[in-house]
Amino acid sequence: MLTLTLKNIPEDLHAMLKESAEKNRRSLNSEILARLERDLAAPTVDPKVHARELKAFTTRLPKVEHSRVSRYKRQGRA
Repeated sequence: MLTLTLKNIPEDLHAMLKESAEKNRRSLNSEILARLERDLAAPTVDPKVHARELKAFTTRLPKVEHSRVSRYKRQGRA
């Protein structure tokens, strides 16, 4: 195992990490390792691919008739 030293950690960040470690019943070191593993293992998202998928999804949604929504609001159905 390698050793990594963190320096100049802002006090508020240290406090948040310490609180999270206590909540998760981990040491501060284990909490930092768990967060690094989780964040680095997360799949990267290509914004262009995500935008295409979102556009494809939204085109399948029904169109909203704003006049109908306004009418429902006036009728107290909102």
